[in-house]
Amino acid sequence: MFEEKEIPLPEDEPAFETETSGVNESRKVKNLTSAVILLVGLFVGSIFVDVAQLVSREGFSPVAVKKSNILSAGGKTWVAYSDPKVAVTVLSDSTCDKCKPDQALVWLHRILPTMEAAPVDVSTAEGKALVEKMGVTTLPAFVFGNEVKSTDFFHLAEQLFAEKNGGYLLNTTQLGLEPGKYLKTPAVADDAITIGNKDAKLTVVEYSDFQCPYCKAFHPAVKQMLSEYKDQIRFVYKNLPLSFHPQSQNAAEAGECANEQGKFAQYADLLFANQADWGKTTGTQNFKNYARQIGLKADQFNSCIDSKKYADKIAADAAEAASFGVNGTPGMFIGDAFVGGAESYDALKKTIDEKLQ
Repeated sequence: MFEEKEIPLPEDEPAFETETSGVNESRKVKNLTSAVILLVGLFVGSIFVDVAQLVSREGFSPVAVKKSNILSAGGKTWVAYSDPKVAVTVLSDSTCDKCKPDQALVWLHRILPTMEAAPVDVSTAEGKALVEKMGVTTLPAFVFGNEVKSTDFFHLAEQLFAEKNGGYLLNTTQLGLEPGKYLKTPAVADDAITIGNKDAKLTVVEYSDFQCPYCKAFHPAVKQMLSEYKDQIRFVYKNLPLSFHPQSQNAAEAGECANEQGKFAQYADLLFANQADWGKTTGTQNFKNYARQIGLKADQFNSCIDSKKYADKIAADAAEAASFGVNGTPGMFIGDAFVGGAESYDALKKTIDEKLQ
């Protein structure tokens, strides 16, 4: 140990610092001595840590960590990453087997190894608050902290994250993760296209595209459902025109204009029946011709479709579909159960009967 002693000032010199007092020199000596003590201590301490860890084989020394990106000890390997540590809250439901996030976490750890997951059950106060805060609609859900913005994963796939209230909700359906449970169902506005009993116990919502061949194949099952269940269900049709179908937007707007005059079902039948014909055309003339065929008021219909009166409503339907992870057609919610693709009528009936019990 070094012992620090103050160098006494001569009795005949003032006890304050002047250019000629010599006290500056004394203080320089003191500061230099302190600096040497500090540096020697740090150096000796570093050596001690390195040697101690080498002997005990516990942990890695700072020197070793700085010199290598991969370290091994005790049968384990540690790898250095440039990404920061990222906190993620995993929302799930302990009563729902399909809501378990295990497989998704394994996959996420592969692409974001610095992720640290904290599970939260949706039934808890914390879980309910997070659902409300982030607008969570499906489980399992993954809410990342702000640190995720500094990761390579975020830079490559920023479109998969929805920022809200300081958190980043991962769009799991775009990653191919099928929802285990829906916490909400699509809203039904006053101007929605509906068939059946508005006060029915069960609401069935279909997202569809008039130019989609699978929607055409699915349409007979929808008609049979409406015929059999009648007032037992409320059927809601929502437009999800897919970008690679060039006439689907015009068809969706035409369907809305037909609904305005109370003849949506007839017009939809006509569009699906003639899908191959109008799908090869451009513009809206064919849709106007179909309107006349079923007795719609031509002036009103033409004005409606020319003004794109329902374009915003159709865009809202598509945005809502995306929020539920529906990115293909047909997609149908039977209560809180989701059916994707052109399912058979028997499959629809089974689910409907279960929900009506």
